[in-house]
Amino acid sequence: MSVTLDLSRAAAKALVPQPVNLSGLTREGLRQALIAADICPPEKARMRASQVWGWIHHHGVTDFSAMSNIAKGTQESLAAAFTLARPEIVERQVSNDGTRKWLIRTAPGIEIETVYIPDVGRAGALCVSSQVGCTLNCTFCHTGTQALVRNLTAAEIVAQVQVARDDLEEWPSPREDRRLSNIVFMGMGEPLYNLDHVADAIDIISDNEGIALSRRRITVSTSGVVPQLEALGTRTQAMLAISLHATNDPLRDVLVPLNKKYDLEALMAGIRAYPGLSNARRVTFEYVMLKGVNDSPDEARALVRLISGIPAKVNLIPFNPWPGTDYECSDWKTIERFAAILNKAGYASPIRTPRGRDILAACGQLKSESEKVRASVRRAEQAAA
Repeated sequence: MSVTLDLSRAAAKALVPQPVNLSGLTREGLRQALIAADICPPEKARMRASQVWGWIHHHGVTDFSAMSNIAKGTQESLAAAFTLARPEIVERQVSNDGTRKWLIRTAPGIEIETVYIPDVGRAGALCVSSQVGCTLNCTFCHTGTQALVRNLTAAEIVAQVQVARDDLEEWPSPREDRRLSNIVFMGMGEPLYNLDHVADAIDIISDNEGIALSRRRITVSTSGVVPQLEALGTRTQAMLAISLHATNDPLRDVLVPLNKKYDLEALMAGIRAYPGLSNARRVTFEYVMLKGVNDSPDEARALVRLISGIPAKVNLIPFNPWPGTDYECSDWKTIERFAAILNKAGYASPIRTPRGRDILAACGQLKSESEKVRASVRRAEQAAA
């Protein structure tokens, strides 16, 4: 007896596209999506997009039926074509110091970590991720031990802000007394390797009729992808932070292997040409303090020489330990001596207070617990399927 299996239904089900999440569309993208889905004619799309935009990004709604100034029939059409769903919160942790960390699952096998740090910036800062994993392999960074899975979409980046604001009960968008006042792209991944989606997310987050965070309160940190620096400044007008950590190429080649591709000379030239750089828009140099590695007075003086003439401040970051690392944090007196040399040279050099260490939420400690599959392997599996 022979049996014939009908796989047509299974194949059709697998090919059904997931509805577009409107949270990740720019204003123009939203307008075009409404036209394409026959929600409204082109001549009314700008007005309708503005209405929907306000409900999503100012009021934070997750249900089209809550859009009270839109007709019920249009609400139903929107719900049939699109989604506003938040990603799954796999785990929520709160540190003894008030830091909050969320493990967020945006798709099967795709997990990222996002951290809210109170009393940073104007009121509180959200550290968002731009990739699942990372390709840079910085030797002091826990995140760097997780292989890259893929870039995050603009919707997945914006969703991190939405999740935090849900938890902080900060809808509709307040004009004053914000708890979440700053965004820092300092989570998992290298933002400049995902610039298109990062730029779209910044456009969405900074829109005055939505979340309405000033671009001067949005900082993008890079390990030094020099060819993308000008595009970052031109497209986003975001504040720039550089993950530096060393003052000479041999040491930085070890700590930040990307330096082998874009050395310090190239990096400094790119920084000096960053669009909008001025005393009012200083670059931030991030410098993790590693005991016996990069924390000597000679290194501090070398740092002064390296950044001479650049409008800048230096964030000194006490190393945050993680399981399996061989590095140790510099002694506090050593860090203070290092800071004093920078201060004397005219550079503000705050020592970052470690936050969220007890929940592995501090700088350099983020790493999702999802299955670590390299992007190339995932693409091969998808092609085979």
